[in-house]
Amino acid sequence: MSEQKSSKISDNNNNLDNDNNSDNDENTENSENSKESGKDALKDGSYRTALLQYVQKAYKTKPDYPWKGDPESAVLRHEDNQKWYGLVMEVDRAKLGLSGKGKVCALNVKTRDQMFHDMLITQAGYFPGYHMNKEKWITILLDGTVPFGEICGMLDASYETTASGKKKQKIRPPKEWLVPANPKFYDVEAAFQQAEVIDWKQGAGIRTGDTVYLYMAAPVSAILYQCKVTETDIPCRYQDENLTITSMMKIRLLKRYLPEQFPFGLLKSEYGIFAVRGPRGIPVGLSQALRCV
Repeated sequence: MSEQKSSKISDNNNNLDNDNNSDNDENTENSENSKESGKDALKDGSYRTALLQYVQKAYKTKPDYPWKGDPESAVLRHEDNQKWYGLVMEVDRAKLGLSGKGKVCALNVKTRDQMFHDMLITQAGYFPGYHMNKEKWITILLDGTVPFGEICGMLDASYETTASGKKKQKIRPPKEWLVPANPKFYDVEAAFQQAEVIDWKQGAGIRTGDTVYLYMAAPVSAILYQCKVTETDIPCRYQDENLTITSMMKIRLLKRYLPEQFPFGLLKSEYGIFAVRGPRGIPVGLSQALRCV
């Protein structure tokens, strides 16, 4: 593989997800700080030391050296599920198709999008995963060919891709939810007239920072409120013949809608929503329409 590849990617890594959340903001801040210090991060011709310092700060990861006699290969793994999200190693230049003799420091990370993976390996400093699944992993040179901030961004994405289900839920970007409300059992309008923030039954998967659109059941049958989730996992034990609650959340009113703006008939015909029986995700088209009103 030739060293003379096309120009580096710009911000394609930022397109792996459409949203951000507070936990990701912290990681983004780490990456931005890394970009700023990238000029000083290249020591002895390698980003190795700076990269290990980055994962210690961002994820509290201590590198693992599982192979006796190989003090250079450092495995970066999750503490909970023990899955790898990175491997810092020394690779013979010839094995990567590079000119010259000796070895080069490189990093293996996992990708989650095949098209993005295929695009990356056409860029300077990127290769199919060395000694890994070449369709899911990539190898990145740590010799300065790829900017340090860009490398940290790829490592962040690999960390998220290989995280456990529980951790993914914690670090995932904010989501938008359509949540049913029954006016027969709770007067939402009266509650919001008394306070901007109210308590609500927490649905599975909803977390702080998410946006909730309250869909009022019959006889209203329409989306009436846009709210932001400000707190979750509030312990609660309540049960009657109609409702069981084990945890509550707090939601803050952001916007009201008229019943004729997003009635059930429109949700069904335009956005493919045929029922709202519990918390559910929102189609992209509906999300855009709700935010534009």
